[in-house]
This record gives sequence, C-alpha cells and structure tokens, in this order.
Amino acid sequence: MNELDVVGVRVEMPSSQPIVLLREVGGDRYLPIWIGPGEATAIAFAQQGMTPVRPLTHDLFKDVLEALGQQLTEVRITDLREGVFYAELVFSGGVEVSARPSDAIALALRTGTPIYGSEEVLAEAGIAIPDEQEDEVEKFREFLDQVSPEDFGGSGPQ
Repeated sequence: MNELDVVGVRVEMPSSQPIVLLREVGGDRYLPIWIGPGEATAIAFAQQGMTPVRPLTHDLFKDVLEALGQQLTEVRITDLREGVFYAELVFSGGVEVSARPSDAIALALRTGTPIYGSEEVLAEAGIAIPDEQEDEVEKFREFLDQVSPEDFGGSGPQ
C-alpha cells in the first residue's frame, strides 16, 4: 500500500462529472477517481475546513465513531473492477468495512486518517506526472483554491 494525499476535487468538463485527485506521497503518480456531486461537496467542505450548521452524513459518521470510542485508523483504496473503485475503512481493533472511495476519503479528511492505495490500483489507474509537469498540477491546485462546494451542484447542507 502506498500513502496518498488528497489534492482536491474539480469538475471534469464537458461531462460536469466531479473528480477527486489523489497524489502518491513520495512518488510521481496521481489517482483520479470520478465521484458524485454530494461526495465532491463533502470532500471540498472538509478540505476548506467548513463546518455546516447541521452535520452532513460524513460529519455524523465521525461523531458516532467518537461517541462509541472507535477510531478510523486507515482508509485503503483496494481495487478497481470494471471501472469501479473499491475501498475499505479500517478501524481500531482490526475491523474492516467496505466503502465507496469517495465516502472513505470524505471521512478520512474529517478524522485525519491516512489514505492508502494498493500498488495494483495505482499501476492500473495512476497517472505519472514527472516533476517537470508539476506546473500543470499547480494550475489544478490554483483552480481548487478558487472553487467552492456550491460549484458541484449541491444545494448545501440541509
């Protein structure tokens, strides 16, 4: 497993499909995962440190874990089958629960939990961006600084 950082979310044009972009820590591969608008909003909120008046689903999940004295120890992006990514939530005590990567990433950002990607997933879907192309990634980061959760079509927290 290779540790991944969340670069951010953006909307892929012309399909208007949100993507979360992960970067291999200590490597040059990036992992784009297409996600839904609700999850894009949840990830963007967490990255921007926004706290809704009422908890979103991922905030609620985090609060329940804290209330039960459980800790999410890691998130693993484990598989890619027929274009669908799979993830696991790993809890203290070794319990593992299958999850969508978008939900797992949103929860990891809220709990400060490390995210890992399997070598197989990174080999199949990772995109190597050498250092000389890092300016393209920087442009993406600048875009992320300008985007707001509302840009993903969500109506905001209810």
